[in-house]
Amino acid sequence: MSAIRSEKAVNLILKNGVKRRHLLAVLGPGLVVMLADTDAGSIITAAQSGARWGYKLLLLQLILIPVLYIAQELTLRLGLVTGRGHGELIREKFGIGWAWLSVSTLMMACIGALITEMTGIASAGLLFGIPQDVSMFLTVFFLLVMVWTGSYLTIERIAIAFGAFELVFIGVAWFAHPDPGVLMHDFMRFPLRNVHYLYLAAANIGAVIMPWMIFYQQSAVLDKGLSASDLKWARLDTAIGAIVTQVIMAAVLVTTAATLGRASPNLPLDTVQQIADALTPILGLKIGQIVFALGILGAAFISAIVVSLTAAWGLGEVLGYKRSLEHHPREAPWFYGVYTFATLAAALVVISGVNLVNITVAVEVMNALLLPIVLVFLFMLAIKALPYPYRLEGPYAWVVGSIVVVTSVFGVYAGISGLIG
Repeated sequence: MSAIRSEKAVNLILKNGVKRRHLLAVLGPGLVVMLADTDAGSIITAAQSGARWGYKLLLLQLILIPVLYIAQELTLRLGLVTGRGHGELIREKFGIGWAWLSVSTLMMACIGALITEMTGIASAGLLFGIPQDVSMFLTVFFLLVMVWTGSYLTIERIAIAFGAFELVFIGVAWFAHPDPGVLMHDFMRFPLRNVHYLYLAAANIGAVIMPWMIFYQQSAVLDKGLSASDLKWARLDTAIGAIVTQVIMAAVLVTTAATLGRASPNLPLDTVQQIADALTPILGLKIGQIVFALGILGAAFISAIVVSLTAAWGLGEVLGYKRSLEHHPREAPWFYGVYTFATLAAALVVISGVNLVNITVAVEVMNALLLPIVLVFLFMLAIKALPYPYRLEGPYAWVVGSIVVVTSVFGVYAGISGLIG
């Protein structure tokens, strides 16, 4: 009897060990894309929200967790089950015209996002007296060497390492000592008649669900070599990432609400320096700047990696050129060429001089206005392209469809209202 029990215990340990190895092998694409979601633009949008509206946009950050998960879960399901990228599936199921519409949406979002990431890196450098052109040269050199010489797994690990720096914002929010009474008072207040509030609400929605996220994760799971058998662990990877990214967004909002929002309510943030100053009362000038720089650099670098790769992957899905990090540059010249061009172009725009805060909030609002195109394609593909039992159907399809409609309508309404106002 004891021998049988020992054998069962050994089998259980081996089984759990296999599960852990399987999980670790699958983890990555979901976590990377979610950490990239909390990019420089998203952090600045969350900081604006806390500085101008206190905690009145905090509940929205929590509401967006299941919305984000649902969208990205459909994305990885499409990739793992069909073995096709997002643009490739749209071309196959709806035709080349619709595929070009989708990839055009993607390229607009990628261009805007890349500019904000590069500007975030340059702005962090300026906090320590590093000229923009020097920051951009070093950034472009690092990104090009990394992609031109690395495999998918190498780049994924580098991206996660950069994204981990974003976790500093969670610690900062704790040390900001937000007033619980004020937080609870603001938490359930929604001034929906104020166009400026709606504009930032749209920016927060656009900061959470971005076109390039859908394209990236669907391509990344394929480049990593995952399949439908990995769906269970890939879903867990995505769920963890969705929670982490929104906790970081909430932490940034809480930090600025407890500092700038408390000292100077409704104060607009016009420079990255002003956002960094929010940490000064908590951590001191030098420590505050260093912590902010680490957080913004981590967010900007992981997002720059993801967005530039997405542009190269997405365009390749429509044009049909080779598009894998496992291919040597000589085998996939268009893929590496598009990646290089996108990276260089964004850096040159930044060197020309742009206002980070204004352009990043505007980019996030643009993402909100593009939501109907992105989410409707995703919803239709989940119904049309997936075989049984993976197909989106039944009550869950109605739930997802309702979320798509509500999110899209509110994003567009809030964005237009804010722009007109």
